Amino acid sequence: MAKQYADVIIDISHDKVDRPFQYRIPPELAKEVYPGVRVYVPFGKGNLEKAGYVVDISGQTEYPVEKIKSITAVDGKGITVQGNQIQIAYWLKRQYGSTMIAALKTVLPVKHKLKQLERKKVTRCMEGEALLEALQLCEKKHQAAKARILRALLTDEVLPYELIRQKLNVSPAAFTALEKQGCLKIETEAYYRNPVRCAAGEEKRVVLSKVQQEIIETVMGDYRAGHPGTYLVHGVTGSGKTEVYLGIIEQMIGMGKQAIMLIPEIALTYQTLLRFYKRFGDRVSVINSSLSQGEKYDQIRRAKEGALDVIIGPRSALFTPFPDLGVIVVDEEHESSYKSESMPKYHARETALQIAAMHRASVVLGSATPSTEAYYRAQRGDYKLFEMTARHGASMLPKVYTIDLREELKQGNRSVFSRKLRELIDGRLQAGEQTMLFLNRRGYAGFISCRVCGHVMKCPHCDVSLSEHRGNMLLCHYCGYEEHRAEKCPVCGSRYLMGFKAGTEQIEEALQKEFPKARVLRMDADTTKSKESYEKILSAFADEKADILVGTQMIVKGHDFPNVTLVGVLAADLSLNQNDYRAGERTFQLLTQAAGRAGRGNKPGEVVIQTYQPEHYSIIHAAKQDYRGFYEEEILYREFMQYPPAAHMLAVLITSRQQEQGETLGDEMAAAITKRMRSGAQGLPEDGTVSGETETEKTWQRLQIIGPTEAAIGKINDLYRHVFYLKHPDYQMLVQVKDILEHFCKEKELKNQTVQYDFDPMNTY
Repeated sequence: MAKQYADVIIDISHDKVDRPFQYRIPPELAKEVYPGVRVYVPFGKGNLEKAGYVVDISGQTEYPVEKIKSITAVDGKGITVQGNQIQIAYWLKRQYGSTMIAALKTVLPVKHKLKQLERKKVTRCMEGEALLEALQLCEKKHQAAKARILRALLTDEVLPYELIRQKLNVSPAAFTALEKQGCLKIETEAYYRNPVRCAAGEEKRVVLSKVQQEIIETVMGDYRAGHPGTYLVHGVTGSGKTEVYLGIIEQMIGMGKQAIMLIPEIALTYQTLLRFYKRFGDRVSVINSSLSQGEKYDQIRRAKEGALDVIIGPRSALFTPFPDLGVIVVDEEHESSYKSESMPKYHARETALQIAAMHRASVVLGSATPSTEAYYRAQRGDYKLFEMTARHGASMLPKVYTIDLREELKQGNRSVFSRKLRELIDGRLQAGEQTMLFLNRRGYAGFISCRVCGHVMKCPHCDVSLSEHRGNMLLCHYCGYEEHRAEKCPVCGSRYLMGFKAGTEQIEEALQKEFPKARVLRMDADTTKSKESYEKILSAFADEKADILVGTQMIVKGHDFPNVTLVGVLAADLSLNQNDYRAGERTFQLLTQAAGRAGRGNKPGEVVIQTYQPEHYSIIHAAKQDYRGFYEEEILYREFMQYPPAAHMLAVLITSRQQEQGETLGDEMAAAITKRMRSGAQGLPEDGTVSGETETEKTWQRLQIIGPTEAAIGKINDLYRHVFYLKHPDYQMLVQVKDILEHFCKEKELKNQTVQYDFDPMNTY
């Protein structure tokens, strides 16, 4: 038999070993080694045992046979990477820049197998008179424990072993004796850990509108014709997008297909799951970071084994290994949380398109405020666009008041609540209706500053200010450093240390002072740290156990509370004043989504937007719920500045232990690309083009370099940060630039520096 060789990616996330290493497959392991399996191999000069993943097998080797080492063992507890997952990992590495092992770990929701859970059940083996005779015999012999068991089995043929053992207070010996007598049998069955803890209940089916039916019929018609496509559902808040998703998924399940339902936040899981569980029962599950490793592992097993039809979760749910995927739905597709912040920095929307292409599945994108990227592609015809311009049923879009905080201040109002908002909150409390107050900031205050010398309390490890939290604690939201709030300024000794910019905790306190009888709930990153905190807060508010819900972004995304008739946006400018080209888009989206939480039931809703810039086009169009008007102004700005989607951007982030090292490496990398630009189309096809999504001429001369410079936050956790940006109309051109820079860094053999690549970044660095 010809010798077999395996290409193994070593489980070390470092550029120097970011390639397959070839190993011999010992004959005794030949049947156990195949692409995707996790193995142990001797690695390096010291032959240290390392884990790795087999990505390919061949009968030939490029190296001298005597130098090829052998695989030591197969990891029996390791999760196997399926063939299409290896393809996705390679695509992630190529498209977004990372090590192959980092990409493989991204597509694996869990890394190791866990013990299958088992439970025992007791089944009676006798019926009628025979069972009664056995019971009477036990009673006659004063065998009380046996009698209690048989009496329980008179009414139930099958009972859980542990339940009756504990409830009836009987020993295992009593069961064993009855089993030997033929009265019952004890069986062991495997079962899944199930993170879903909600009753199925009855679903109230709604009558679909003509537009909803048209969308479902179009998507499914294309799929049945063998032409699955990508669809953008642009529907105002409350227009019934979820019913469209349910209708498409229901028909897919009827064809024996599976569905992935992506949601941007864990906070949305509970409400989404309730609707899907009522429709599809226990063949729906969730996967997210709040689950235990055992729960995650069992959901992956259920998906692989065909025991699930729908999985719901944030971007990691995208890699659920369904055998016959039919559709991927990306709800609230505009959300920045769909972009990974760790390597590889993939975007769930683009990755969904790639996974769908591999499965020949459909992709449905939905939002009340589509990303400019998605709407731009829909306008070009890359996606099929559907518009849902009216709310479903009797509910109407809310009335919006834009309050100029400059005028409030002039008239002596220094409260965080405008007079209009205070008046409307009071009215809702009297009417027994609910209010949601949104602030795009967590904690108690933005920063602590000395009013005498201007010194700002900063983190000693990061170039950011410390935020004040309850208990007189100052916290760094980047590295977790904390210290007690000082009584005096460390620079000038002044006692005038003051907090600036209200946080959610301060809003909660202000509400309790202003409306002492109001029941207030707060939902932000600090109150949702425990596993079930999202469900507890949201279900309490849904059950009307609170009058006012105060929170950050997580409260304005997709929630549906019929009794909420007032939404207050306390400081629209917090997102508008960010140093980011997406600031206007983010502000419009947040305000529109926040406004969309009001008046979703039968009662009319009202919205108060408090701002210092009421004349800004983002705020004007958000108040009108006018997406088209906003998009037309925003896209002009993007085209003029050559920002995505008009062009593509690549951010190159360099972190280093020493500031000078980062500066030097940034200059050298930018110089390498500049040199390549000056040499024209060197190394490219004769026509000077690069393959890409468009037919436009792609040349090196159209590449723009911005920087390098120190990042906006120049130091985090004692690491210095430098960045430069590249722009080009063709995404694949930037991928080629990334490849050149990766090669450049490998040749330099970086030691105390790391380089990360971020395509079309959601945030500037």
